[in-house]
Amino acid sequence: MSKVSNKKWLVIGAGKSGYAAAGLLLNNDAQVILYDDNKDKTCTLENVVCAFGGIDDEMLDTVDMAIISPGISTESDIAQRCLKKGIEVIGEIELAYMFDKGCIAAITGTNGKTTTTTLLGEIMKTAYDNVIVAGNIGNPYTELAVLSDKKSCSVLELSSFQLETVKTFKPKVSAILNITPDHLDRHHTMENYIQAKFDIAKGQTEDDYIVLNYEDDVLREKAGELTPKVVYFSSKRELETGVFLKNEESICIRFDGCETIICKVGEQKLPGVHNYENIMAAVAMAWLMGVSADSIREAVKAFKSVEHRIEYVSEINGVVYYNDSKGTNPDAAIKGICSMTRPTYLIGGGYDKGGEFDEWVQFFDGRVKKLVLIGETKEKIAEACKRCGFDEYIMADSFEEAVSYCKDNAKEGEAVLLSPACASWDMFKSYEERGRIFKKLVME
Repeated sequence: MSKVSNKKWLVIGAGKSGYAAAGLLLNNDAQVILYDDNKDKTCTLENVVCAFGGIDDEMLDTVDMAIISPGISTESDIAQRCLKKGIEVIGEIELAYMFDKGCIAAITGTNGKTTTTTLLGEIMKTAYDNVIVAGNIGNPYTELAVLSDKKSCSVLELSSFQLETVKTFKPKVSAILNITPDHLDRHHTMENYIQAKFDIAKGQTEDDYIVLNYEDDVLREKAGELTPKVVYFSSKRELETGVFLKNEESICIRFDGCETIICKVGEQKLPGVHNYENIMAAVAMAWLMGVSADSIREAVKAFKSVEHRIEYVSEINGVVYYNDSKGTNPDAAIKGICSMTRPTYLIGGGYDKGGEFDEWVQFFDGRVKKLVLIGETKEKIAEACKRCGFDEYIMADSFEEAVSYCKDNAKEGEAVLLSPACASWDMFKSYEERGRIFKKLVME
């Protein structure tokens, strides 16, 4: 019998994550109530009791355990009702972990998660026949954990939302890439957000490792509170132990007094210091999991950028178009701007996660020729522009209008960059949809 069978589970949230969790439970002889506060939801799963639009106390009293989708806060009414009734509430990562039989590498951070996770997945494929890449990257861990075996490796991208609800989850190697303000509409304070990120190490022991960015003050200051062994990477200094950028030209591993060059920065295909950091984090994690330097080197040199992250779309009439839809906060969008080598028409704005935009705007000087604002935050960003003395901005009423303006005004030798510094939820279902629509509009 599995750990979930013969129990009645309440799955909170009938989206992609909730469906995957419900399917895993059903396949392991559990009873499932699928809840969503949207009464218009539909369900195609068999043997599921649906509670769309609400659930009464009588039904809730029959529940043994609840699993909450990452998009729904533990402060929500339904989660709080469960907790008051003594029903344990866990997340999808904790549920999937019950079924993972192999080793686990887990990555979090404000920015760079998807690139690092994807690269690490490619590196691990050189050493493992069965590699699972899942989590916040778009593949529900609850769908794929059952494919694991004693010789498999799961590489997981984890958001702060997913980490809020971990309890026993225990990766062999974890990593926190960086921490800058994000999702404060959900976490309320930076302290809460930082704690959610550090929860990636909650279940780790002294036999495990965590990889941290030495140049991030928050990570370096809190490292002493961690149980697993800490290994650093750095883009600014040589380290006695860890992975670092040597002489600004080579990615280098140094452990036990031995030094190994993985590659020169010109030999890999990801531009910018932020990408060197992503590579170094993946290199450190792979090394700690026993992958050889030759295998790491081969995978790093072959790796190309991920979709929606400073992704080259096309060059049309001498204008280069880039899709950085995954730049969903100001710090990520700064990295997008700093990667541009041409005068740039920048499309920005979207859903307001509670962040501030002044620092982002300060990076425009000499890079951004015109800022085209869209979405819920356009007035807020315009105010930041005024404070920073940047007046080269306009507001568009639609995404299509923004792309069209850039196409009509950008000249040969210039660039158009979608890097919104905001989430997509005010206008799109996801940053992926936003990026795909941008590419479609460009190619049309």
